[in-house]
Amino acid sequence: MATEDNTDVIVVGAGLAGLVATAELLKAGRRVTIVEQEPAASLGGQAWWSFGGLFLIDSPEQRRLGVHDSLELARQDWFGSAGFDRPEDHWPRLWAEAYLQFAAGEKRAWLHEQGVRWFPIVGWAERGGYTATEHGNSVPRFHITWGTGPGVVAPFAARVAQGVRDGLVTMRHRYRVDELVVEAAEGAGGGHGGGGAASGSAGGTAARGGGARVVGVRGGVLEPSDVGRGVSSSRTVTGEFELRASAVIVTSGGIGGNHELVRENWPKRMGTPPASMLSGVPAHVDGRMLGISAAAGAHLINSDRMWHYTEGITNFDPVWPMHGIRILPGPSSLWLDATGKRLPVPLFPGFDTLGTLEHIVATGHDHTWFVLTQKIIEKEFALSGSEQNPDLTDKNLRLLAKRVGPGAPGPIEAFKEKGVDFVVADDLPTLLAGMQRLSGDAPLDSAQVEKEIRARDREIGHPFTKDLQITAVRGARHYLGDKLIRVASPHELLDPSAGPLIAVKLHIVTRKSLGGIETDLAGRALDASGRPIDGLFAAGEASGFGGGGMHGYRALEGTFLGGCIFSGRQAGRAVAAAL
Repeated sequence: MATEDNTDVIVVGAGLAGLVATAELLKAGRRVTIVEQEPAASLGGQAWWSFGGLFLIDSPEQRRLGVHDSLELARQDWFGSAGFDRPEDHWPRLWAEAYLQFAAGEKRAWLHEQGVRWFPIVGWAERGGYTATEHGNSVPRFHITWGTGPGVVAPFAARVAQGVRDGLVTMRHRYRVDELVVEAAEGAGGGHGGGGAASGSAGGTAARGGGARVVGVRGGVLEPSDVGRGVSSSRTVTGEFELRASAVIVTSGGIGGNHELVRENWPKRMGTPPASMLSGVPAHVDGRMLGISAAAGAHLINSDRMWHYTEGITNFDPVWPMHGIRILPGPSSLWLDATGKRLPVPLFPGFDTLGTLEHIVATGHDHTWFVLTQKIIEKEFALSGSEQNPDLTDKNLRLLAKRVGPGAPGPIEAFKEKGVDFVVADDLPTLLAGMQRLSGDAPLDSAQVEKEIRARDREIGHPFTKDLQITAVRGARHYLGDKLIRVASPHELLDPSAGPLIAVKLHIVTRKSLGGIETDLAGRALDASGRPIDGLFAAGEASGFGGGGMHGYRALEGTFLGGCIFSGRQAGRAVAAAL
């Protein structure tokens, strides 16, 4: 077994939180070893694949668009969405408040100093649709990074790369951690600990006795792999390793790529987990380090809080197993359940992700339908992910100009042409026949679908309506950003001039863990009694983006990357100060 002791800090995971923590440690002159089970091609983790949305409060971008935001309004939205109601929500509450202060304060200026820039039009995700004290963003806060996910990752990856050149950072790709090395402090008894290989479960703890200290990591060296970013890599072990340091920071992500764990931790309040789901993250997002951290005494909380999308489509060119892409929808598409019945108010596209998920699961079916027109898809459909937005990712102004011109973006048209979940038709009977072909075992009622479409169209032709979705669409167009590039002008779905008609079969796609390792505001991992575990820290999704679940039950979007950045920064600075 190879053993090394020439580092100050071990960071487990080379995603965004790990890179940010390492960058902060480097600033303090610390020596860092990053251990990552995936090849170097996957540096940046899930963040690289993201749309790059960041939650900011009262930003210059908002103000230029006439959006009046404030810390007080954002706090009202956050806590109304989070619904904190458990004793273990003590630290998540404090993390939520700290993050709000960060987002309203130095976050934008600090990221700007790193070289991060933003698209000038602010998006409005998770609109809610309830009362002022319930879920949702009251105003647009979704700031798209110029360069999308890679643009967020780049400045921190560059600082880590400089650390490698300076001899302060050692990168250990293909090093898979199987246990944390735990030793008893002097006088506490015992010797090496660590609990052995974890079962993989994201629940339960095996708390160590008082005085225990995490002093390193052990695991297997995996065989070299040249697979591309996100592609499943070999798990063949070719050797063993042990690394020791003064502190270990766990930044290994969540459980979204492990459907077994997702189902094991599925919220009881949401009934039976879906039989079929797509994956919005690579297979290596497997949750292993959560079980391993628990075996070393870390307290896992809120494991039943999770964030999965309901607008997933099958990737016709998949990178990882069951690869799903999420549609980022504008508010105009007609949303029907698997039988053809319209979803209830306020479950409109882009309004309440988890409320919609709960409703879909209750229907007993795993899919739903969007019905829309070419006019809507051109204006309102975006696909989540850096690879699906080459104009923003590559900072290509020529491509970007096409977003405000006629026609849908190239990736959208590609899915419309090649995607297995799309039906395109010039008339309603042909559309209904295509939907029936894709409905599988679900009893799609074509007559109900037609009834819903025609009833909705009758509400369009006058300035009055009892249809709250149409009211929401008209309201959205009062916001300049939505009117310019996000929300189509209201029209009848059966208007031939808006055609062709389009139906999209939507799947549930796994994504984020909202619970994780309980931490204090310094990122120190806590045991079941609330005491810090000496030498062990956590950040990013592994810590529920801070504290073990700073989002509570629901998130406001744009808060996941920011949570990785903030919690990684907190942990990195705390460790640097403690050494």
